[in-house]
Amino acid sequence: MFLFKRRGSQNNGAIDDSSPQDAKINELRAALGHLSGHSLKYCDDACLRRYLVARNWDVHKSKKMLDDSLKWRATYKPEEIRWHEVAHEGETGKSFRANFYDRFGRSVLISRPGMQNTNSPEDNVRHVVYVLENTIMNLRDGQEQISWLIDFTGFTINTNISVKAARGIINILQSHYPERLAISFLYNPPRIFQAFWKAIEYFIDSKTAQKVHFLYPNNQDSVELMKSFFDMENLPSVFGGKATLTYDHEEFSKMMTIDDLKTAKFWEFSDKPCRHMNGHSGPEVAPEEPMPISVSSAWKEGK
Repeated sequence: MFLFKRRGSQNNGAIDDSSPQDAKINELRAALGHLSGHSLKYCDDACLRRYLVARNWDVHKSKKMLDDSLKWRATYKPEEIRWHEVAHEGETGKSFRANFYDRFGRSVLISRPGMQNTNSPEDNVRHVVYVLENTIMNLRDGQEQISWLIDFTGFTINTNISVKAARGIINILQSHYPERLAISFLYNPPRIFQAFWKAIEYFIDSKTAQKVHFLYPNNQDSVELMKSFFDMENLPSVFGGKATLTYDHEEFSKMMTIDDLKTAKFWEFSDKPCRHMNGHSGPEVAPEEPMPISVSSAWKEGK
């Protein structure tokens, strides 16, 4: 499932390798000073480029944002979270990495707020951070961004994630994972969601807000927009597609346990020059073929 390969060119994120931008990257790297350990691996050229894009290529603002992220990562240690620590949060399949891609080859994260099963905002956020890290580590070669689908089936005020947790997730996503989100579709949210949305909308910056779309099954524009991003044969019916989605927690846990071993190997401390992988840099690891996912695995997609 992990593809340890050299990062290719990115054509779907408005990221361009031109000399003026390369100069900005070099300027930002110089401003950061000496890096080591996990910070060194995190701050490859692709990472610096994303922070620069997020701050409109302003080196000073980008450095401030990246410094804050490095401090957050040093304290929160997202790369050290392991599945067994958050597995209880994922028992209902409320957030997980899908086994299909969008039309641009980007990995897909699925969330189902109606499947909320716990009350701890801190654990909710930690679980989403784990899934984000896992989804990013499993990006295809040459991809840096993800698509996020949110299914509101079964949503009620009582089952929904708390406002505190939602604010925490939004803050972490836009502050410490800049330019990782390509698009987010909130599919068929009920009217009662509007009050919840108003409570968190204020905390969403303009760049992130532009990537969030409300889609409805009976709206033709929504249907066409979804078709432009996804193959309907692979897309689950809860999002208007033709496939069936079920979640097998036991099988998914097995896959995450294997991923955890590879994550630990990837993030080994080293100050030596590193190879790039999907916007991260990492140790010299032989390329691996992706793990096959059968119909009977963690996510079952059928017509």
